[in-house]
Amino acid sequence: MSVRTQFAGFGGQGVLLMGYVLSNGAMLKGLNVTFFPSYGAEMRGGTANCTVTVSPDPIASPVASQADILVAMNGPSLDKFEPTVAEDGLIVVNESLIKWGPERDDVEVFRVPLVDLSREVGSERAANMVMIGAVCAKRDLLPLEDVVTGMEAALKGKEKFFELNTKGIERGYSFAKEG
Repeated sequence: MSVRTQFAGFGGQGVLLMGYVLSNGAMLKGLNVTFFPSYGAEMRGGTANCTVTVSPDPIASPVASQADILVAMNGPSLDKFEPTVAEDGLIVVNESLIKWGPERDDVEVFRVPLVDLSREVGSERAANMVMIGAVCAKRDLLPLEDVVTGMEAALKGKEKFFELNTKGIERGYSFAKEG
């Protein structure tokens, strides 16, 4: 069964990297993947989003009209993409920045206190890794080891970030499994 995930937020929040980590982890597991990034101004603070489709079957198109999972890293992203989530889908909210909504009652809402959790692992810069760990655990997208492997593949040549990012992924994963 295909799972379409929409990651959305401001540039600088690691939105595209989250999608790339999921894509790499799924590919290395032998699944079919599409990664479709979109961004406004190519700088911190501009808008960024990407759609990742993961499936054991061939994927016909990288464009997804409805996401099964929305990861909203900021309020404008929640407002923009909430209507595009499929019924019975999942909306994962960065609770550190978004204090309202979603308004729908036909989706599951999962709130992640990203700032608090990333501080627990040593740096707010790990917030996107906490989030990808939480998302993958919440819907069993990938086992923990495959998320870490996906991060290492996505950041090849930047090994100095592996330890912090692994801690972030592990913390997000455990947060989702706890609650």
